[in-house]
Amino acid sequence: MRHLTTARLLLDAVVPEDLDEHFALMSDPGVWAHLPSGRHTTPERTAEAIQHSVGHWSRDGLGYWTARLRSDLPAAGLDAGAMVGTGGCAVRVGTDWWNLYYRFTPPAWGHGLAAELVGAALDAAHAVRPELPVIAYLLEHNVESRGRAERSGLSLVWRGPDAGNPDPDAVRLVYTDRSLDDGLLDRVVATV
Repeated sequence: MRHLTTARLLLDAVVPEDLDEHFALMSDPGVWAHLPSGRHTTPERTAEAIQHSVGHWSRDGLGYWTARLRSDLPAAGLDAGAMVGTGGCAVRVGTDWWNLYYRFTPPAWGHGLAAELVGAALDAAHAVRPELPVIAYLLEHNVESRGRAERSGLSLVWRGPDAGNPDPDAVRLVYTDRSLDDGLLDRVVATV
């Protein structure tokens, strides 16, 4: 699972050597258009996130990937080998579900690349630990991300305030790949 290939992506487990590429992605204001407060402002913040992903891989056998193009995407001006995003499924410390995550550079948007990564992530999570639900946390105003979750077969199970968001009007959505009992849903919502 550390190295997968989709129709147009090479997916490799995130490693510390990816720091420069990940910092370029995670510090890009365009990447954070829907959550400006999430933008990384130092390489140290990105290095910390990479270490979390390394821990996911060693602890759970699955985590986030670095997504690179297998071939040129001329319409977007992206070359083969270019890092276009990151994402996958990981079990966050203190939880008992897969967290589905995906983030792509703006030139890669609208080309179906997120669909490829999300499909691979769902398949991997279901293969590694099928008993765990897959959860995606989204901001309601991020229409593209919501659409990707829904087209991937996830269902909305919760809508409420986005605690801790500097925007007091922000609404968080929780999507999942299966029904959740009330106790699990309460634990999921508590992490929002």
